[in-house]
Amino acid sequence: MVEASADNPDTRQSMCGADIATLDDALRQAGVPDKQVKMRRQQIWSWLYTHGVNDFDAMHNVAKAVRAGLAEKFSLARLRVGDAQYSDDGTRKWLFRLHDGHEIETVYIPEAGRGTLCISSQVGCTLACRFCHTGTQRLVRNLTAAEITGQLVAARDALDDWPTGSASNSDARKITNVVMMGMGEPLYNTDNVVAALNVMSDGDGLALSRRRITLSTSGVVPDIARVGGETGVMLAISLHAVRDDLRDELVPLNKKYPIADLLDACRAYPGLSNARRITFEYVMLKDVNDTDADARELVRLLAGIPAKINLIPFNPWPGSPYVCADWPRIEAFADIVNRAGYASPVRTPRGRDIMAACGQLKSQSVKETAAAKKMAELAARKLQRPVA
Repeated sequence: MVEASADNPDTRQSMCGADIATLDDALRQAGVPDKQVKMRRQQIWSWLYTHGVNDFDAMHNVAKAVRAGLAEKFSLARLRVGDAQYSDDGTRKWLFRLHDGHEIETVYIPEAGRGTLCISSQVGCTLACRFCHTGTQRLVRNLTAAEITGQLVAARDALDDWPTGSASNSDARKITNVVMMGMGEPLYNTDNVVAALNVMSDGDGLALSRRRITLSTSGVVPDIARVGGETGVMLAISLHAVRDDLRDELVPLNKKYPIADLLDACRAYPGLSNARRITFEYVMLKDVNDTDADARELVRLLAGIPAKINLIPFNPWPGSPYVCADWPRIEAFADIVNRAGYASPVRTPRGRDIMAACGQLKSQSVKETAAAKKMAELAARKLQRPVA
């Protein structure tokens, strides 16, 4: 559950983002008899995740004594929004400040007929993928399951996306899809990610279709089958290269789990079929991985895997060592893949003006905090210098 922080001095733990076991435990702590726990949990689950209430008193079908007992020990506080940015193209980026002062970013991308929420799984990242801005930020810690689910809850609040708001039914929902493509590697936090995805997809609560949830991994091979078997969500692979020597450079995790092992795990993904294809993400880097030969090798590697290939124009960031492939080169690459029978949409860059596009998630406040710390250190040294 979400904990108290300096910004939110309420010492009660928040039940927002809690899973079934956590809610059951909270009810027992609040004095609910064991024989009533399941019934009360079902009621509270609905209020939390179907209606999005943030006050126990709004839970009208829960006994007043139970509400009072819960309110004494727990809150329904959301993740705190430290900053919000809005792109000209409708994309929104939220900086959420966690109980320990660390920060994560979550992005909402509206499109015709759908709205996708890009969720983080870690504070920072340990993979150091060379084309990814988040990869330049050190890993601090894993997010809890409640902090992962809490991003969806907070986004629905911000978008007025609960049935009591403008979204009176599922067809009107602004958030229709969730992608685990934010900060961090989800399969280096598998336990919490699995727990959170199962809360998000529970039909009696947040009720996202498992086919509308996609988990993206750089290739943590041992956990791929597990996450498929325990969640049933869609899988995306951050591939980005067709040769091990190049992928070792772009995605250093490849040194541990090379391409052949990764693709074997993909072929064994639970539920894989033409109706449940794996998405392979491929960032287009000029003169690095964008040749016709690369496209043909990609087709050869994916033979027999029900798949689609997302071609991603590289989003430059200050200090990045790469530039985006030229548009005619991207089109030629896509044409080779298409003619081989694979859907290969070119992802439209979104939110570039607020650094919310693919590979750009890194908190500006992290840089500002580091700069302020450096200035303070310099000032302290200056004060310590002996007077001549």
